[in-house]
Amino acid sequence: MRIPDFRYPFGAVVLAAAGLGTSQSGTPQQAVDALLAADRAFSAASAGTDAVSGISAMFAPAVVLPLPGGRFADGLAAAREALAANPENAGARVEWTPIRGGVSADGLHGFTFGYMMLHKADQTIAAAKYLSYWVRTTDGWRVVAYKRTRRPDSLVSTALLPAALPSSMVKPSTDPDAVEALRKSLDRVERDFSDAAQTIGLGAAFAKYGTADAVNMGGPGAAAFVIGADAIGQAVSAGDPPGGSPVSWAPDRVIVASSGDLGVTIGLIRPNARPADGSTPAGFSFFTIWRRATPKDPWRYVAE
Repeated sequence: MRIPDFRYPFGAVVLAAAGLGTSQSGTPQQAVDALLAADRAFSAASAGTDAVSGISAMFAPAVVLPLPGGRFADGLAAAREALAANPENAGARVEWTPIRGGVSADGLHGFTFGYMMLHKADQTIAAAKYLSYWVRTTDGWRVVAYKRTRRPDSLVSTALLPAALPSSMVKPSTDPDAVEALRKSLDRVERDFSDAAQTIGLGAAFAKYGTADAVNMGGPGAAAFVIGADAIGQAVSAGDPPGGSPVSWAPDRVIVASSGDLGVTIGLIRPNARPADGSTPAGFSFFTIWRRATPKDPWRYVAE
């Protein structure tokens, strides 16, 4: 399944209407505090309603959710349908706690991740982890890419980690050509990431293209996030022979901040080995959040 291209959803008209087309006021810390406050507010509201309504209230119309089987829920209606199809959500309530946030220098993009508790209809509780990529719209902060995964119900720290912040805030750009160039640069690095894995190995590529504070959601057996590019590389390549990669991937959609320092890639990971019948192997969906200190620095993944 190829995801429709998503270049820059909030152009000059929307920015002007929102009062976002002028220089950003406040500090980077104030910007991320506002994003974290929005995430917590949606959680507080969710605690008083059903899980599908609570989670989807924070979604933008163009939200994307990766689903099992290399599929995506593309758009708000499809996202709500996917949440409703999960039997764990039936009659359940959900609340969550962000443990880290980050924002772009233009103040219009950001990400959060943390821990969730699903209060199920049978009175049991299921623990989970979540990752959200946000865009600031005329309606406030809204999620455009979202995923959650189950985790063991064991003790984890909910202490707030240091935020991923730009050095200063800048005026948003409404130049579509400039934003398209940024989008292409991030598209290219995701492809380079996959190409590198084919030669230096999956673990080495994850170590090379991530940051020291990058996080990976880990599998369902991991209670906490995996932190650090080296640790992530070891986790994702466990059991693989050194050198080469059993999988390859590429983005189908790239969303990037106009300041060129934060973005998200969305696409499919596919096994390199083809089935006996020669058909294209089934893939699985992903999204990866990338950031860099300035547009002159290399992109590195910070959350996936």
